[in-house]
Amino acid sequence: MAAAASPRAAFVVGSFDTKADELLFLRDRIRAQGVAVLTVDVSTSASHGTHADVSAVQVASHHPGGTAAVFTGERGSAVAAMADALVAFVRQRGDLGGLIGAGGSGAAALVGPAMRALPVGIPKLLVCTLASGDVRPYVGSSDIAMLYPVVDVSGLNRISRQVLANAAHAMAGMVKAWQPPAADSLPALGLSMFGVTTSCVQGVTQALQTEYECLVFHATGAGGQSLEKLVDDGHLTAMVDITTTEIADLLCGGVLSAGDDRLGAPTRRALPYIGSCGALDMVNFWARSTVPAAFDRRLFHVHNANVTLMRTTPDENRRIGAWIAERLNRMQGPVRFLIPEGGVSALDAPGQPFWWPEADAELFDAISAHTVCTQMRRIVRVPAHINDAAFIAAVVETVHTLV
Repeated sequence: MAAAASPRAAFVVGSFDTKADELLFLRDRIRAQGVAVLTVDVSTSASHGTHADVSAVQVASHHPGGTAAVFTGERGSAVAAMADALVAFVRQRGDLGGLIGAGGSGAAALVGPAMRALPVGIPKLLVCTLASGDVRPYVGSSDIAMLYPVVDVSGLNRISRQVLANAAHAMAGMVKAWQPPAADSLPALGLSMFGVTTSCVQGVTQALQTEYECLVFHATGAGGQSLEKLVDDGHLTAMVDITTTEIADLLCGGVLSAGDDRLGAPTRRALPYIGSCGALDMVNFWARSTVPAAFDRRLFHVHNANVTLMRTTPDENRRIGAWIAERLNRMQGPVRFLIPEGGVSALDAPGQPFWWPEADAELFDAISAHTVCTQMRRIVRVPAHINDAAFIAAVVETVHTLV
């Protein structure tokens, strides 16, 4: 006998013109576990009749350009527009308890953006034939679970029924067990860290751990994106962005860029931003043999067999500093950007391979020169190395002042 239905619904989303049997199978298995289900059709043909609770036309009507912008008759543009419409649709639903989809690259393109748009913590499960490869383009910085179906999502058979049933039961369990964050939890800070700024970040978290829940993000591209995602979702009280190294990779051709939206979230949400120059002395590449030939004459440090670091130059640092300042000028909340005048990483210190005070000075001066300082937005120069106790104390004091 099934349990009483949950008031929050699992949304089963997909193209009912080609995947109706599989999607309705998911619906029935989830419903049998006592969870309410809403089926949502994202087929890109307006004339398609639907077995879903919400038709493709209803979803398409949420596109800013209306249904005509979705049902173009050209698959590529129709899929992209329907994905945008689905994002708008799920954002205005108050009853969404989880989202599950199934299919191939089309399902990933249609359903993935809506999953990424949902807050972290809302259950998201995509049964997809792409799940055994590089899933970063589909998962991004969100908590999307992907399940490889083994056989194609093309009809029900002895394998697909087992895999889809497992997916349905997993979704049902997540929706039933979901709980909001505890109301009495400590306010959360998001901190960015790299190996070469670990001493700083650990010192800050130790000093603040009784007052704040300190969430640390490894600044490897995905880490910075995740930090920005939690800010956008409203999970964080403040950003303590000590390690902005991903910006160097973005502007200088490295492999650990977090994309052009790094520092974008605090321009959209008015929360305190406390930033610094952590590891902006380096650009990241994989094994030394993979570094582009254009950089052959540069200063390198082989971190290990798989990671090679390239020292940023004065010219690059001027560009990085101007880029950071432009973002600081757009931030809505209080801003303090702390400049560690004694060095920005463990490798940028006297006797270490990336010690280059003149290059650092270009970075610091560019940030100071291009930032429009106000009562709310200030640049603070600290005469200490980023991993020194004095700089750690300055960060902690700034958190106490600003947050």
